[in-house]
Amino acid sequence: MEKLYKIGIIGTGAIALKHAQAIASLVNAELIGLFNPNPPSAAKAREKFSVPVFSNWEEFISSPDLEVVCICTPSGMHLEPALKAIEAGKHVFIEKPIEVTLDRADQLIQAAEAQHVKLGVVFQNRFSPDFTKLKDAISNGVFGRLLMGNAAINWFRDANYYSSSQCKGTLTYDGGGALINQAIHTLDLLLEVMGEVDSVFGKVKTTLYPIEGEDLGAALVNFKSGAMGTITAGTSLYPGYLERLEIYGTEGSAILEAGKLTAWNVRGMESPIAKTEHNAASGSSDPNAIGFELHAKQWMDFLQAIETGNQPEVDGPKSRKSLELIRAIYQSSKEEQLIRFPFSE
Repeated sequence: MEKLYKIGIIGTGAIALKHAQAIASLVNAELIGLFNPNPPSAAKAREKFSVPVFSNWEEFISSPDLEVVCICTPSGMHLEPALKAIEAGKHVFIEKPIEVTLDRADQLIQAAEAQHVKLGVVFQNRFSPDFTKLKDAISNGVFGRLLMGNAAINWFRDANYYSSSQCKGTLTYDGGGALINQAIHTLDLLLEVMGEVDSVFGKVKTTLYPIEGEDLGAALVNFKSGAMGTITAGTSLYPGYLERLEIYGTEGSAILEAGKLTAWNVRGMESPIAKTEHNAASGSSDPNAIGFELHAKQWMDFLQAIETGNQPEVDGPKSRKSLELIRAIYQSSKEEQLIRFPFSE
């Protein structure tokens, strides 16, 4: 009989519900409780999740058979509950980004290594079948030597998106704006296929909303391979378009939009996506438009890593790379200078 993993979630917001749905879809996972330190919020959440919701930490962490803790708090509040869970010997699965600064991210990575528990970070778009196809083709040299990789996350959020929360767009809780909160998923994909960064020059601005973080940003990236890349991102770009990843090599190119291949042009090769329909879920204008299916795939990968002792697809060090790039872009914008890697704040 397949082992059944007992899982608890810290946080009771919209992203916690996605994870609850993903967990419910798996045969080897069971959600046994959630934690929200605010008693009225915890009581209200019980109706939504139909499992115990604790406001007392000791009651939550000492739940019978609890093995895995999923962190769904605001980004800048990942460190403290994750460290507590790690210290209690639990495997920890954290929503992106791993944290909002490199120092806080490194504390988590080091703690998990010291306690010999698995640390995973949610970048579910890696599990899109079309991205897997693209990544495999690049690994096999289908596109030749890579020349350029571009990421465009030109999204839109209305004013209510920020005014409805005390956390969104703040430096303390979000770590910034469009880059670290929305664009980071596509930047993770960009880095996964283009490789290590050599340097970056970037600029961020707050143009439309009274928030601390940026709602507009752009960057020029130089990769260690010699390839170049560009990044554009925003939440002020009406009406919001599908996030886009473009890969160009000496033998051909491909475009991925919202997890679906929309272009594939390789010398002497027929396109494998010429007759496919583009029907992708994207958060380009609605943050709730994204389903839970890819989250379920990443949960399967994470639980398998626990079972086998292998590393999950996205562990702490891998998740740190996109955070390092974003923090370097912020620093470049502040100093108006090229930032070289490795980057430290």
